[in-house]
Amino acid sequence: MADQVVNYQCPSCTGPLHFDSATGKLACDFCGSVFEVAEIEALYAQKEEQASTTFQKEEAKKEEQAAQVSDVPEGEWGYSGDADWGADGAGMKAYSCPSCAAELICDATTAATSCPYCGNPTIVPGQFAGTFKPDFVLPFKLKKEDAVRALKKHYEGKPLLPKAFSEENHVQEIKGVYVPFWLFNGEVDIDMDMDASSDNSYEQFNERITETKHYRLHREGTVAFERIPADGSSKMPDDYMDSIEPFDYGDLKPFSVAYLPGFLAEKYDVPVEECAARADERARNTARQAVINSAGFVNATPVREEMDLRRGKVDYALLPVWMLSTRYEGKNYLFAMNGQTGKMVGDLPSDSKRWWEHFIKFAIPSTAVVSAILFALTKLLM
Repeated sequence: MADQVVNYQCPSCTGPLHFDSATGKLACDFCGSVFEVAEIEALYAQKEEQASTTFQKEEAKKEEQAAQVSDVPEGEWGYSGDADWGADGAGMKAYSCPSCAAELICDATTAATSCPYCGNPTIVPGQFAGTFKPDFVLPFKLKKEDAVRALKKHYEGKPLLPKAFSEENHVQEIKGVYVPFWLFNGEVDIDMDMDASSDNSYEQFNERITETKHYRLHREGTVAFERIPADGSSKMPDDYMDSIEPFDYGDLKPFSVAYLPGFLAEKYDVPVEECAARADERARNTARQAVINSAGFVNATPVREEMDLRRGKVDYALLPVWMLSTRYEGKNYLFAMNGQTGKMVGDLPSDSKRWWEHFIKFAIPSTAVVSAILFALTKLLM
């Protein structure tokens, strides 16, 4: 099992390497040596190929064994190695750390992790073999410390947030994850009729006059779209992944596992066919809004539209996301941050006591003002 995975170790001191998002290079945790991505790629190319080949052979062997039914001879122990796992066993894989020989048990989609015993980043190149190999990777630009600062900023301006929740030591887990994304390309031909209106107000004879003009508009054309993202991981909340967009695809790099050490990474488990509907809807909505905006009216409403969606190439990429989680009063709270831009999303708890404090603070003065006005009007009418 050890030859299915690769530890990225410093050529100078054999310490663990990690990808440094600030420099875009691989750095050693111990001696401080820094290496170019291409340098480490060349050094580990043979090991990655060997690990990938071994991985594929082991997978084929497991499938062959699973297809065979063996009977246990009478009088012999009949232990089945995966009996305790039940159905969940199919979703787990075991590897041996090349550095310390500890057994690593991972999810079936895990492609990069770290050994909990020696701390070495561990890559499973076989997870990216064949159809699982990404076309691109977007390297992390922001560090763990940036994620913590972004979370604190996310707390700002939230007067109903419990004070205990915002304490720094309340964050229980922070991890950088390369999330698998499908990037869709294509075009939409659109033909649309719209009702639009414009208002013009002016003064005349001490009166304010507003003129409203109504128009029937016709627009048609082609809207091209590039790299509409849809995450291919069933573990990641789709609404969170949509909310941390956009990513700057100008920084995309041809895929290399050398960008992964120090982070977690997953291969997709939601195929492109299942993500296509999300991409189609976003493409149509984008085309519709582009045509409406082109009309140049504040008030423009589509009354008829025809669209023809032409699907193009789909790219497979790993995009950087910081995931932060915490638990408060028995409930889990999850946050996601774009590892390139720093955009943060996540739900926050509210303190009912503080809500009532704010309600009393603002409601009572408002009630007093209204009461004073009503009293004054009553006196005038009497």
